[in-house]
Amino acid sequence: MPLIPLVPENHSHVLAEFDCLDPLLSALRFDSGRLKCTCLAVSRKWLALGTSAGGLHLIQKEGWKQRLILTHKEGSITQVACCPHDEDFIAVATSQGLVVVWELQLERRGRPERVSVSSEHRGHSVTCLCWDTSALRVFVGDSAGKVSCLRAGSSKLGKGSAFVIFPVQTITTVDSRVVQLGYHDGRLLVSSLSRCYLCDTEKEKFWRVGNKERDGEYGACFFSQSRGLLVGQPPLLYCARPGSRMWEANFNGEVLSTHQFKQLLACPPLPLITYRNEPNYNPTQRAPQSLGFPKLLYFGDQNLLTWTDSAIYVFTPQNGQVLLWTEVKDLADVAVHRSELFCLHGSGRLSHLSLLSAERCVERLLRRESWTLAATVCCMFQHAITTSRARKSIPIDRLESLKSQLSPSTQTELINQLEEVILKLEPLDSASSSRRSSISSHESFNVLDCGIYRVISRRGSQSDEETSSLMNQSVSEEERLKEFSFVQEEDQVDHDPQSGERTEADRPDHSLQFHLPLSFRPKPPRIALQAVKDSVSSFVKKTTEKINTLQMNSELRHRPEFKESAQPDTLAAAASYSEEMENEVYNEISNAEADMDELRSATEQAVSQVQDPLVVLDPVCLREALLEWLSVLERVLGPADLLSASVTDPNLDGSAEEKWEKDYLSSHTEHQTESTESVAVEEKEAELGEKEVLCEKRQTSETAENVSSPENHPEPVRVASPIPLPPDLEANLTELATLHTELSCFRNQQEEPGCSTFLRRYFFLLDQERVRRMCLLCYQQQPEMMNSFVEAMLALTQSSKVVEIIQRGDLLKSLRSLRELQPWRAPHLLAHFHRLYEKHGEAAVRSFSQFYPIITPADVVTVAQRSHFLAYLDNLVQSRAEEQRLAFLQSLLDPESLRQDWLELALTHDAPQRTDALTSDGRPRWHSHCFTWGYGRLLSLLVRLPADLSSKEKMSEMCRSHGYWMGYLYLCKELQCRSEAFSTICQLNDISLLEDPEGVEPQNLDEWKLLIQLCQQYCGSTDSPLATDVNGSCWSNGSTDCEGRISPESLTLMLARTVGPDRALALLDECGVQVVLSAHSKLVCDLLRVAEKRQRAMIQTMLERCDRFLWSQHA
Repeated sequence: MPLIPLVPENHSHVLAEFDCLDPLLSALRFDSGRLKCTCLAVSRKWLALGTSAGGLHLIQKEGWKQRLILTHKEGSITQVACCPHDEDFIAVATSQGLVVVWELQLERRGRPERVSVSSEHRGHSVTCLCWDTSALRVFVGDSAGKVSCLRAGSSKLGKGSAFVIFPVQTITTVDSRVVQLGYHDGRLLVSSLSRCYLCDTEKEKFWRVGNKERDGEYGACFFSQSRGLLVGQPPLLYCARPGSRMWEANFNGEVLSTHQFKQLLACPPLPLITYRNEPNYNPTQRAPQSLGFPKLLYFGDQNLLTWTDSAIYVFTPQNGQVLLWTEVKDLADVAVHRSELFCLHGSGRLSHLSLLSAERCVERLLRRESWTLAATVCCMFQHAITTSRARKSIPIDRLESLKSQLSPSTQTELINQLEEVILKLEPLDSASSSRRSSISSHESFNVLDCGIYRVISRRGSQSDEETSSLMNQSVSEEERLKEFSFVQEEDQVDHDPQSGERTEADRPDHSLQFHLPLSFRPKPPRIALQAVKDSVSSFVKKTTEKINTLQMNSELRHRPEFKESAQPDTLAAAASYSEEMENEVYNEISNAEADMDELRSATEQAVSQVQDPLVVLDPVCLREALLEWLSVLERVLGPADLLSASVTDPNLDGSAEEKWEKDYLSSHTEHQTESTESVAVEEKEAELGEKEVLCEKRQTSETAENVSSPENHPEPVRVASPIPLPPDLEANLTELATLHTELSCFRNQQEEPGCSTFLRRYFFLLDQERVRRMCLLCYQQQPEMMNSFVEAMLALTQSSKVVEIIQRGDLLKSLRSLRELQPWRAPHLLAHFHRLYEKHGEAAVRSFSQFYPIITPADVVTVAQRSHFLAYLDNLVQSRAEEQRLAFLQSLLDPESLRQDWLELALTHDAPQRTDALTSDGRPRWHSHCFTWGYGRLLSLLVRLPADLSSKEKMSEMCRSHGYWMGYLYLCKELQCRSEAFSTICQLNDISLLEDPEGVEPQNLDEWKLLIQLCQQYCGSTDSPLATDVNGSCWSNGSTDCEGRISPESLTLMLARTVGPDRALALLDECGVQVVLSAHSKLVCDLLRVAEKRQRAMIQTMLERCDRFLWSQHA
C-alpha cells in the first residue's frame, strides 16, 4: 500500500458516506430501467423521492422504511419540497405544471389528502418550490419567470379551515426563468437567469440586489446569523456571480462585499470517505476554477453548499474560505438537511453524505468496524487526530485497538503510518486539566459527548503505584519498571505479618500490574520479556507473602511461644529463594532474546531462499529450506507442551512451585499445600490471556486422562500469538507459514507436523484468504483442512457483535448486520454463515446469494448439505437478469466437471418419482414430460450450456435415465439424434413437442416417414393406458380422442399444412398407412386445397403482371 499523503492543516472536515441506499432503490424498483427517480427532498423525518411515473415515495429516515406512495396522474414529478415547520405537509410539482400540496395526516392515522392544487403554471415547467418558514403557503417559480403563492388549508388551523379554498396569488413575473427561491421573515428572494430580486410579501415592495446583470443559472439564498454576538441580527443574502464569485448583501438587498473563490479553489480536492472505494488524496495543486454556482444552500453550521455535475463545494463565507471541495461524479440534484445531504446522480443512484470533522468521521468508522477506512483517515488528517480535543471522541486505546485490527501482511505501510500518528497524540489532560484537577489518580473517567465526565472510582482496590500503572498507558516501560522496583523494596522492608495480611486484603490481584490482556497495546519483544521477569518476581513475592501468612497463623495457633523466632527464619528463606528465582529469570530472559534473534535470522534466511528462482522451481530444495526454518519456529513459537524450556510463554512450567514445596513446605500439612497450589493457579491464570488459559486447561485435562491419539483429540487452534511480534517479522512469518501450509497440502506430505496440525498450531501466522482458497481446492481430498479452518475462524470472530445478533435467532436482523460489515472479508463472512446455517438451515443458505462474489458456491458447498446447496445455486442464478443467466451459470462452472455434478444433483432433488416417468423397461411413460420439476429452471439452463460432444452425451444419458424428457429432447436435437427424439415424442404422445418453436419438427420427407412409422408402432401401446391412467395430466373430457395426441390422423394434418394435402396422403400410401379421416380433418384438407389453389392463382397473376411490366419497360 503506497504512503498516504497528509492533508493540509487548514482542512478539518470531510464528506463521508456511511449508509448504502442501493437496497432501498432495489426495493422501490428504481434499478429496473423503466422507473427513474427524478427529484428529491429531505427533512428531519422524511426522504421524499419523485419518480418518472408520477409517484412520490415517502421514506422514513429512521430505518429507511417506505411509509407512503402518493400517486399523480398529471405527469412525472419534477419538484418536491417538505414543509420545514410541519412535516405533515409536502408540496409536489408535476411535468404538466400542476402544483399539489398534500397533508399526510399520519398523526391522526388518516388517509393523505390534497389540501391545495394550483394550475397557475400549467404549460410551463416548474423550476423551484419554497415553503414559508411559519405559515402553510408555498412559493412557486417556473420557466417563464412567474412566481406565485399557494396557500394550503388544514383542519389543524381550526374548524372549517380545511373546507376553505384559498385563491392562488401571483406575486411577480421576472425577466427570465426562475433559478432559485428563498424565504425568511417575510422576505422572498428570487434568483433568475439575469438578476436577484428581494420581495417584501407583506408590504408588496421589490428591490434588485446589486446593479450588474448576469447570464446563466446562478443561485441565491438567505444566510442566518445565529452564533456568538450575531444572534438576533437579520440574516444576510448571498448571490452567486460569474467567475466563482459571491455577493454578500444585507437584509435590504444592499451589496456589502464580493467574495472571490477562484484562487482558493486551486487547492486539491479532498477525497470522499466511502465504503465503495479507498480514499485517494492527490496533494498536487489544481488550476484556479472559474465556476458558476447554479444553486446556493445553507448547510450545516454557518456554511454554504453548491455543486456542479462533477463536484460539491462547501464555503464558510463569513471567513471567506473554502471549507472543502470534493469530486462526486454525475450529480443531478442535491437536497440538504442540517449537516447531511442526499445526492441524486444521473444514473438514478442515490448517495447519503454527511459533513463532519475528521475525528468524528473516524469515530463513526470505528463504530462500524471499517478498520481500513478509519486508519486511512487518521493518517490523512493527522493534524486533527493528534490534538487533545480529539481524545474525547477517539481515546488512545481505540487507536491502539484499530492498529491491531489491520493485517500485518498486506497493510504494513498503513500500520507504520498509524504508529507515527499514535506517537504524536496529545493527551486529554493538556486540554482540560483545570476541570479535572479534583479527580484523584485512583479514579478513571470517560468524557461523554455532552461534556459530562463519567468517573469510575477504584479506591481501595489497588495501590497508588498499581492504579497509575493501569490507567496511565502513555507512561514509558522504564517508569513502570521503576515503580515496580519501588513497590518491591517497600514490601521487603515491611516484615510485619499483620501488615502483610492487610496489604493482601487491599490488593487481591497484584499481578494485574503487568498482565492485563490488553490486546490493543502490543509491546516490543524486549519489553515483553522484561514483563515476564517482573511477572515471575511478583508471583514469587506474593507466594512468599501468602505462605508466610499461612505459616505464621498456623504457628501462632499451635505454638505461640515461637512467634518471635519463626518470622525471621521464614523471611530469610523467602529472601534467599527470591534472589535465586530472579537469577533464573534473568537467564531465561537472555535465552528468550537469543531465541528471538535466532527466529529472525532463520526467517530472513528462509525468505531470501524462497525469493531465489532456483529454490522456488525445485520442490525438494524449497521443502528443505522450509523444514529448516520450521524447526526454529517450533522451538520459539510452538505450543508449550512441545518446548523443553520456553521463555516466550509467560506461564511457569511448574518447576518453581515444586522446588518451593520441596525446600520450604515439606513440614506443613496437606491442607497448606493445597492452599499454596490454589494461590499459584490463581496467579498463573491472572497472567494468561483467555485463549491461552483455555488451551492450557485442555492440555492439562488431556494429560491427566493419558490421551495421546491426535485423531480423536486434535490440538486446540491458536488464533493469537503467544508473544507480541514486530510487524516486519510477522509479515515474513506469515508468508513462510502460508507457503509451508500450501506446499504440505497440495503435495499431500505426511511429515510431522501434518498440514492440519500446522494450521491449528500457527493459525495466527497464516494469511486467512490464501488458506481459505487452499482449503477449497483440496476440500475433496482433505476435508479436515476446511474443518480446522472454520473452527479457527469461529474462534477468531467470537467477539464480534454480529455473533450476539445471530444467537438471538432473527435471520433478517442477522443478515442486515452482516451487510453493514464493510468491507466484507470472505473468511469472516464464512464463519458467520456457519453460525447462521446452524440456526436457520436452508432459509439461511438461500440468503447467501446476496453476498456473491465474496462468498462463492464453492464456499457454500463446504457449509451446507447438498439439497440446501441446490436451493442456494437456484436463487443465485435467478437473481440475475434472464438474458444474463446462461452466461453467469457458465462462469460458475470452475472446473467444468461441476456441470455433471450439479445436473445430477438437480435431477435427484425435488423431482418426480422415477417410476412415474419411466416404465420398467426404461421407456417414457405417456405425458410424463408434464410433471413439474422443483429445479426445472436450473435444469433448463444446465442442459443449454455450451459443452463438448462427450459432455452432451453424458448429460443426455443422465436426463434419459431420470426421466427429464424436455432436457433429453433438447440434447438429442443438439446431438442430431433425431430418430431417438422422434421415438421419445411418440411415446410421450404430445404433438406440441413437434409444433412448438423449441420442438423437434421433421425437416424432410424421410423424417416424416420415420415419424409416421414410429407413431404407428407406439399407437397400440399407448391406447391402453390412455383410458385408465393419464399420468397426472388434466384433460377436459377424459376420452381417448383427446386433442394433442400423436396419431396418424394428427400427423397427416400437420404434414398437409407443410407440403399440402395431396402430397401428404400420397406419402401415407407409400408408408402403407391407411388413415380414415374424420369429418373435421376432411374439412381441413379441403380448406387447405382451396387455399393452395388461390395461392397458386395469386402467384400466377403476380408473375404475369410483372412480366407485362418488364416487357413494357423494355419496349
